Amino acid sequence: MLGISTPDFIVLITYFLGITAIGIWAYKKIKTSNDYFMGNRRFGKLLMIAQAFGVGTHTDQPVTVAGASYTTGLAGIWYQWIYMFATPFFWIIAPIYRRLRYVTMADFFHNRYGKSLGIFYTIIGTTYFCMNMGLMLKGTGITIEGITDGAVKEHYKILFATVLFVIYGFAGGLIAATVTDLIQGILILVLSFLIIPFAIKAVGDMSLLSNGLPDYMFSLVAPYEITAFFIIMAVINALVGIVIQPHHMAIGGAGKSEIASRMGWTIGTFLKRFATIGWAFTGIFAAFLFPGLVMENRELAFGIAARNLLPVGLVGLMLAALIAAVMSTCDAFMVHASALFTRNLYLPYINPEASDKQLLRIGRYSSIIIVAGGISFAFLFPSVVQGLIEIWKVTAYLGLAFWFGIIWKKANRYGAWTSAVTMAVLSIYTGNFLNWPLPNQILLYLPVGIVVFIVISLLTKPESSEQLRQFYMLLDTPVGKESRLRESNVDVILEGVSIGVQKKAKKMSKIEKFFTSKEDEGLLLVDLLSLGKKFSWQRYKNDILGFSFASLLVFLIILFVMFLAELVKG
Repeated sequence: MLGISTPDFIVLITYFLGITAIGIWAYKKIKTSNDYFMGNRRFGKLLMIAQAFGVGTHTDQPVTVAGASYTTGLAGIWYQWIYMFATPFFWIIAPIYRRLRYVTMADFFHNRYGKSLGIFYTIIGTTYFCMNMGLMLKGTGITIEGITDGAVKEHYKILFATVLFVIYGFAGGLIAATVTDLIQGILILVLSFLIIPFAIKAVGDMSLLSNGLPDYMFSLVAPYEITAFFIIMAVINALVGIVIQPHHMAIGGAGKSEIASRMGWTIGTFLKRFATIGWAFTGIFAAFLFPGLVMENRELAFGIAARNLLPVGLVGLMLAALIAAVMSTCDAFMVHASALFTRNLYLPYINPEASDKQLLRIGRYSSIIIVAGGISFAFLFPSVVQGLIEIWKVTAYLGLAFWFGIIWKKANRYGAWTSAVTMAVLSIYTGNFLNWPLPNQILLYLPVGIVVFIVISLLTKPESSEQLRQFYMLLDTPVGKESRLRESNVDVILEGVSIGVQKKAKKMSKIEKFFTSKEDEGLLLVDLLSLGKKFSWQRYKNDILGFSFASLLVFLIILFVMFLAELVKG
C-alpha cells in the first residue's frame, strides 16, 4: 500500500490521528494571541527542552547529513554540526531573550534600531520561515520517495505533510506545537539510531566496511566539499547568524523562568547534536551497502537504507518519525511567522486599534498564507543542501546587528543597515557572478561587514538615549522583577507567567539552586565591554559555569564521535 506494507501503513495512520487530536485539544487552551504566539511564557524546563529539540530537528537534516556522509564520509555531519560550537552560547543568550520580554525577533530590531529595521527584519524573518518550511517539506518528500521506492509522487507527500501540521498548528498555536514536540522529540531521538543495528547486521564482518570504503569516510574532515577550511568558515558564519533566526525568540524566551529558558535551549539543542551522529553513520553504512547513488541523488540514501534494512512495522514507525520531525518544526515556524506578520506589520501599520481576538484571528489566517509560501520554496530548491547554504548566508547579514546591539551601546541603525547591505552585495556578487565557494565568500563578507558596522556607527548619529535606556534596563532586570520596570516607565511587551529568581528554595531543584545566587542580575554579554568595572564571581556565576560545562560537552561529543569512527573502522 503506497509502497509500504499494510502493518506499516496502519502504524503511520494511527500516529497521525493521535497527533492531530492533540492539536484539537490544545485549541481549547488558546484564549489570547499571547497564548497562540508564545504560550504566555508558561513553559517549564521539560517543555522548553522539547521545544528546542523538536523545532530544531526536522526531516531535511537527516536527509542532508546522511546524503553528504554517503559521499564525503563522517564529515557530512558538519552540515548540522556547524552550530555545534554555537551551542554553549545558548546558555548565555537565552536569558537575554527572556529579559527583553519581546514576542518576535522583529521587536528586537524595532526597539533597538528603529522602525525601518523592524519592518525589514519582518520581511527577512518571514522569508526565512518560508525557505525553511520549503526545505523541510522537500526533505520529507525525498525521504519518503526513498522509503516507498517512488510509489508516492513528491508533491503528494509534501501536500500531505502540510495538511497535517497546519491542522494542529492552526488550532493550538505554540501550545500544540510544544506538546507535540515532546512526543515527537522522543520518537525522533530513538529512531535516529534505529537503522544502525540493522545496518551492522547487514554488513556482518565490520572489517569489510573499513576495507570497502576509503579512509576519509571515517574522518571528520573530507578531502573535498567539507574541508577544514569549509568547516572553520561555516562555524564562524553560523555563530554570527544563529542568534537572529526568528524562532529563537520563543525558544529562548518562552520559559517561565530564566533557568528554564537556559536549560531548555541548551539541553534540547545538545540532544539534536547527539541525534545527528546517527544520521551520519547511516550515510556511511548506506555508502557500503547500497553503492551507486550519484551526487545528484545522494539525498535518497537515508530513505533507501530505511526501506531495505528495517523490518515490517518499523518502516511505518520511521516514516511517522520523519514526518513528525517536519511537523514539529513547521507548525512552530507557522506560528512564529504569523506572529511576525500580526505583531510587526498588521498591528502597528494596518490596524492599530485591533482587539486581541482580531489579532488571534489574523495570526491564524496569515499562517496559512505563509505555509503556501513554504510550499512554493519546496518546489523551487534543486536540493536541500543548496537551500541550506542560502539560509546560512541570509542570517549572517543581520546577525552582526544583534551581537553589536547587545554588547555595544554605540551600535546604531546606520551601521546595521550599511553592514547588512554590504555583506549581501558581496555575497551575491562573489557567489553568483564570480562563482566563489562558500568559505571564500564568508572570509570576505564577514570581516568587511564588521569593519563597516563599526566605522559607520562611529561616524553617524547614535540612537536616542531614551531608546537605549529602555532597552538596556530590560536586559538588566531579571525575570520576576517586572515591578522595577513599571516604576521606571519601561514598556514591557509581554510579561507572561513568571516564577522569577525569588522562587522559594524548597520548590527549587538542585540545578536551580546551583545556578541561583544573591547577586544574579549580571549577564556576561551585556556587560562585556565594562567587565573591568562590574566583574564579580557571584554576578556572572550562572553564565560562566553554564557556558564552561556546555563547552566541555561540545569537545566530549566530538571525541566520542571520533572514538566511534575508529571503532567502526576497526
